[in-house]
Amino acid sequence: MKFTTKHLQQIPDFIHVPHKQLQWLIDKSQTEIFKAGEYVFKKGDPIDTLLIMLKGKVEIKIEQNGNYKFVGFIEEHGIGGLLPFSRASSALGYGEAIEETEILVLKKSFFKEMISDHYELTESLVHNMTSRVREFTKNNVQSEKMMALGKLSAGLAHELNNPASAMLRSSKELKKHLSHVPEKFKRITSIKISEKEVDALNTILFNKISNRPENNMKLIERNEKEDQLEEWLEDHGVENAFELTETLLDFCMEIPAMKEIHQITGDHNFPNAIEWIENVLTTEKMVDEIEEASDRISNLVQSVKSYTHMDQAPEKIATNIHTGIKSTLTMLNHKLKKKNIQLEKDFQKDLPHPKIFVSDINQVWTNLIDNAIDAMEHSGTLHIKTNQDNRFIKIDITDNGKGIPEEHLSKIFDPFFTTKSIGQGTGMGLEVVQRIINQHNGDIKVSSQQGTTTFTVCLPIQ
Repeated sequence: MKFTTKHLQQIPDFIHVPHKQLQWLIDKSQTEIFKAGEYVFKKGDPIDTLLIMLKGKVEIKIEQNGNYKFVGFIEEHGIGGLLPFSRASSALGYGEAIEETEILVLKKSFFKEMISDHYELTESLVHNMTSRVREFTKNNVQSEKMMALGKLSAGLAHELNNPASAMLRSSKELKKHLSHVPEKFKRITSIKISEKEVDALNTILFNKISNRPENNMKLIERNEKEDQLEEWLEDHGVENAFELTETLLDFCMEIPAMKEIHQITGDHNFPNAIEWIENVLTTEKMVDEIEEASDRISNLVQSVKSYTHMDQAPEKIATNIHTGIKSTLTMLNHKLKKKNIQLEKDFQKDLPHPKIFVSDINQVWTNLIDNAIDAMEHSGTLHIKTNQDNRFIKIDITDNGKGIPEEHLSKIFDPFFTTKSIGQGTGMGLEVVQRIINQHNGDIKVSSQQGTTTFTVCLPIQ
C-alpha cells in the first residue's frame, strides 16, 4: 500500500505540517516491514534513523542481568528513533514487533536538509522530542519515588513490627498478670507488721525501681544466681520460688536483699511479702517494656517526618545534613541488622548547613546507602564521613563490598544501567542521584576497587 500525505496528516504531530514538507518526508524515506517477533532495533544499535509507525505495534524493553523489563510501546502513528537535535547515539534497549508492523524510515543523512528547508516538519519533531523527554522525566521521577517508598515501607514495616509486637505481648501479659492481683492482695493484707517495717520494705522496693541497676550478667552467671536464689527462697518457705527468681534478678534483688527483707518481715510473713514485691516489680517491668516500645515507635515516626521533611515547604533551606543521613539509616536499619553490617560514622562537628531541597537530598542518601548495603556480603562495614572542604560539604559513603568493575564505572550514572536483577533496581537510582546533585550545583564521584567503593558527594554551602 502506498502512503500519501493524507495518511501522515492523521498523525497528531503532523496535522499542521504543510503537504509539501510531508511529501518530501515520504520521498526521502523508505518503508520497512517487520513480522511479529522481529526486532526493529537491539541494544547497542546506532540511533541514526527517524522511525514513523504507519501500522502495527513495537514493544520497548530493557535488559537487566539476562532478564527483560517492559518500558512501553510505540504504536500506530507513534514516532521513535532519532529526532532533530537529539544527542542519543545508541539504543539502550530492544524494540520488538509484537504484530506485523510497517515503519517509515528516514536516515540521519537527510536531517540537515530537513532542518534547513522544512521548518514546520522540524518543529513538529522537536516538539515530539521535548514531550518525550518530559514524559520520560516524569515517569523516571515517579519510578524512583516508588522505589524509594518501597525501601522506606519495607524498613518501617520491619522496624515497627518489633516494638508493636512487644507492646501487644506485654499488654496481654500485663492483663493476665493483673487478674491475679486480688488474690495476692488478700494475702499481703494478712501480714501483721508495723508501719516502720512497711516503710523499710517500701524503701528497698522503690529504691530498686527508681534506681534500677543495669543487669550485665552473662548467661552462665545468671543461671547460677537463679539457682542459688531459688534454693534460698525455698529454704525460707517460698513455695513457688522458681516463678519469682527471673523478675527479682532483673532488678538485681539477690540473696543479700532477700536477707534484708527477711529480717524485716520474719519467717511467717516473708513468703507473702516477697511474692507481693515480685508482683510490683513484674508490673513495673511490663510497663517499662510498653513505654520503651512506644518510644521506639515515636522515634521512628519522628525519623520519617525528618526523612520526608513533610512539615516544610518544598524550597531550599539551610539544613544539618547529618539529620537526613541519620534518618535514612533509621529507615534502612533492618537491612543493616539483617546483614550484620558494622556502621562507622565519622561526622565533623559544627559542620556548616548547606541550602538544600531536603527530601530530594534524602533520596540521594537512600540510593547510595542502599546500594552500598546491597554490594556487601554478610558482616561488612559501612563507613560514612562528613567534613568541610573549602566552600563545600563533602560526604564519603564507603563500603567494603565486591567493588564496581572498571568497565562499568563510566556507565553507572547512565539511565537504565544496573548490575542488579529485575525487581532489585530500576537502573535509574544513580541517574536520579546525579540529577539531584547537579540541581544543587554540586558534584558526585565514585572510586572503586575490590574491597573498597567510595561515593563522594560535594554540596555547596551557599
